Amino acid sequence: MSKTALILGVSGQDGAYLSRLLLQKGYRVIGSSRDAQMSSFANLKCLGIKDEIQTESVSANDFRSVLQVLKKVEPDEIYNLAGQSSVGLSFSQPVETFESIGIGTLNLLEAIRIQDMPVRFYNACSSECFGNTDGERADEGTPFRPRSPYAVAKAAAFWQVANYREAYGLFACSGLLFNHESPLRPERFVTQKIVREACQIKAGLQQKMKLGNISVMRDWGWAPEYVEAMWLMLQQDKADDFIVATGQTYSLEEMVETVFFSLGLNWREHVELNPDLLRPTDIKSSLADPGKAARELGWKARYGMKEVAAMMVEACLQDMAQCI
Repeated sequence: MSKTALILGVSGQDGAYLSRLLLQKGYRVIGSSRDAQMSSFANLKCLGIKDEIQTESVSANDFRSVLQVLKKVEPDEIYNLAGQSSVGLSFSQPVETFESIGIGTLNLLEAIRIQDMPVRFYNACSSECFGNTDGERADEGTPFRPRSPYAVAKAAAFWQVANYREAYGLFACSGLLFNHESPLRPERFVTQKIVREACQIKAGLQQKMKLGNISVMRDWGWAPEYVEAMWLMLQQDKADDFIVATGQTYSLEEMVETVFFSLGLNWREHVELNPDLLRPTDIKSSLADPGKAARELGWKARYGMKEVAAMMVEACLQDMAQCI
């Protein structure tokens, strides 16, 4: 019989790509959102898989809601991708961010424990937990120094997972994912903002783009292949935590330059820096060592920043052409 996977946060970028991957592998996929009847599930529709997925309404920070859906679905694997996902927004919504990530993860773990469910649990953690690493590449043993409410919440969730794995023997693991992008990214994420507005400039629909700190350095990968690493973590004999990244770091300025160059434009003629867009605290440089994933999961990123930027630009231009 096929396995059943429950994906919390199925309507997001990663949830949609993970759903497609699991369907291709023959899984029965159950996807949840806070209100499944009202959610558009636009990303699932975009991938053409909406009708293949059963949806349930679940609020992860409501323990009763979590308990009910686990009893109803009886999943073999749970992928916790839910919660507030924007670093920038977390500064203005710190309580909601912590509750949706920290409390939500704890409720899932406790529900699995008290029901003694033989389920494998994946938790979406983040490179933001590491903060600034002083020029050193972060690996799975690098201490956390979170610099945003979002990172604090993700760090708390990471240690909850580790505690339940060690104390109660749950098959529970966290993926420490570095930045990963795709055409399904919301525009509040800077990479999608850059791509969309650059395409608008190319089409003559706007003249300038406003950005904050473009000296920050990040490791950007391709989201559709990162979800494969999530699945691989739950197929191992022993639960463990893994960094998922390309191992290559670029400045945001280089990302901007790459996007504009692919459109035949000089970014310096169109980009304005706006101090109002700066965050209270930010990570200067994000460096990753994804060697453990390569050794133990057999996973390695195939696409880097330049390929990711090109694919996002191409998708955006196709979308704009369909709207004309």
